[in-house]
Amino acid sequence: MPPSVNENSGADKSKGAELLTRIKERFVCQQCGYESQGFLGRCPACGSWNSLVAEAIIPEGIKKAAGSGEVPVLLSRVNDISEKRLVTTLGEWDRVLGGGLVPGSLVLVGGAPGIGKSTLLLQVAHLLSSRYGKILYVTGEESASQTRLRARRLGAEEGEIYLLAETNIEGILLQIERLQPVVVMVDSIQTMLLPDIQAAPGSVSQVREGAARFLRLAKDGGPAVILVGHVTKEGFLAGPKVLEHLVDCVLYLEGERYQAYRILRSVKNRFGSTNEIGVFEMTGSGLQEVTNPSAMLMAERPAGVAGSSVVACLEGTRPLLLEIQALVSKTAFGNPRRLATGIDFNRALLLAAVLEKRAGLPLGGYDIYLNVAGGIAINEPAADLGICLAIASGLKDRPLESRTLVLGEVGLAGEVRAVTQLERRVEEAARLGFNRFIIPAGNRGGLKGQSGCEIYKVSTINEALRLALVNTGSGAGDNTLSNPFYKYS
Repeated sequence: MPPSVNENSGADKSKGAELLTRIKERFVCQQCGYESQGFLGRCPACGSWNSLVAEAIIPEGIKKAAGSGEVPVLLSRVNDISEKRLVTTLGEWDRVLGGGLVPGSLVLVGGAPGIGKSTLLLQVAHLLSSRYGKILYVTGEESASQTRLRARRLGAEEGEIYLLAETNIEGILLQIERLQPVVVMVDSIQTMLLPDIQAAPGSVSQVREGAARFLRLAKDGGPAVILVGHVTKEGFLAGPKVLEHLVDCVLYLEGERYQAYRILRSVKNRFGSTNEIGVFEMTGSGLQEVTNPSAMLMAERPAGVAGSSVVACLEGTRPLLLEIQALVSKTAFGNPRRLATGIDFNRALLLAAVLEKRAGLPLGGYDIYLNVAGGIAINEPAADLGICLAIASGLKDRPLESRTLVLGEVGLAGEVRAVTQLERRVEEAARLGFNRFIIPAGNRGGLKGQSGCEIYKVSTINEALRLALVNTGSGAGDNTLSNPFYKYS
């Protein structure tokens, strides 16, 4: 007997229900956010293995009304928030943010476990509460009692700091509406969850949607929001890349866990300079700002040691004196080894090739190890000449004069190119007692107020090597002064 119409429609409904059941789940890469309908052992986008996790698809439901009722406003009549920043007495924190925390902004602070993120934010909360009123500190990793114990150690118990040990974002938003704080701090975004999303806390969906909720809170006239974010073993913020696009400011707290100094670096800032840094020292009573990081970085520099040079690099608006160290030794293998810490590896290889080709240094049979003291990474080409002189000094075992500052970009033809903001770099070095400067000849402007200083302008790498190394005295290795190198004798 042929099936009836009702039976056919029932079969179609069951097939449709089965189809809907199949597509209610998707697999999302926890490293980059790539989505797939089926499980994949390796993510096609970022190449990570076993990173795709099943997450439920949330039905769209009833569409929201388009727009929020806002009307266009003439640009010149928009309210100015430049004079309304929330300023603390922690100068390094304010510097990195561009002059203070902007009301209604969303800030993301990332860093390795144990580096001091929670300590820094609790100190900032204490300083802000003493000047502006209520601060809500939401902790998803510690209990309220544990947070108070840390606050007692930091001397941050006083003030209007409200603690909330909660991970449900809906509950947090309800408490924010009741309390009306000036600033909300969430530690951390990876522990927060939305009950409507069928995924574990820390997953791509939870982090993305949770950050979007806090973004809407801040932009709809709410408080400034500071989110703490975890980082991966590669040093990148955990979660989807869209997280960094959502926020107004991204800060990284860097440093070795068992060393005293910490560097707060701005890599994105809609309200100030990017690549700005603040330097802190970790003490028993919390993070203390280092107001003169150049002096701190130069304090332990050994005198009269070959393979050491000093350069001045700009970190945002601040010139920093950095020591470049080079160790050059005969290789025990067929292929010499190259290693660079704090310097781009490819840039180091390029400069070694320039020294070998243009200055005739026999580096092919030597291992070269480069390091920037203090754990700060150099990202600008103004340090090229300093790297070259450090390698040459290490090779010939001839130290540079201890109060010499070296600046200049080195090209493939061996030429030394001009650098930006030369006067600010030289002023910083002169303030710390440096009186001998090797700078590019391409910097035409004169240096003002540098009386008693020796200034040498060079146009090639050979001129710089001759100035820096020929008349520095005898070294422990090759003592010939007449022809220490081949091509600039």
